[in-house]
Amino acid sequence: MTEPGARADLDTDRSLVLQRAAESLHRTFANTFGPETIERFLYSSYDQFAATATIPTYLPLLAERFAKQRLNALAKVEGKASSGIPTVLFLCTHNAGRSQMALGFFHHLAGERAVGWSGGSEPGMELNPAAVAAMTERGIDITQEFPKPWTDEIVQAADVVITMGCGDACPIFPGKRYEDWALDDPAGQGLDDVRPIRDEIQRRVLHLLDELGVQAR
Repeated sequence: MTEPGARADLDTDRSLVLQRAAESLHRTFANTFGPETIERFLYSSYDQFAATATIPTYLPLLAERFAKQRLNALAKVEGKASSGIPTVLFLCTHNAGRSQMALGFFHHLAGERAVGWSGGSEPGMELNPAAVAAMTERGIDITQEFPKPWTDEIVQAADVVITMGCGDACPIFPGKRYEDWALDDPAGQGLDDVRPIRDEIQRRVLHLLDELGVQAR
């Protein structure tokens, strides 16, 4: 019989790591969701990354982190949790450059006074190295982030959705505040070309925080 948090189609080591991830999520969401929902979100998150991953070592960790974000979003959508602070979702095509720089500035400037997420319509394999370098120049490390898709519950849980070049692929839900930032795509560009994009993103994030009534640090 398969243990809770295990899946028969995975090798033993990966199954054990995912089982520990499921147990951790159970502890976090024990008073919010049942084991079936938690494991469904964990394994569907794992499958989303496994479909395109070239290095599978970190898949269970990425799946756990993404599942946690999705479950927090679902809790907000279903009225089971509310932090009382604004949630902003940054979307672009590959979730490797523009949306990651925006999220980096948002986290750095807002701290715990707002929640920031990001996603892509066609998530890339890794972060744009020039975007990482440009943010490092501002003293912001975005290397702990990773390209990921958006999901319905994440979009629905956001108070503000910022789009950057995802066009018709960007999800639209009634009643949401949407804002499109027309920014050059840093994909394939060098650091010198990415710096102006980074600076414009910083300016826009500061303006957004001011509109939301969130004091930037």
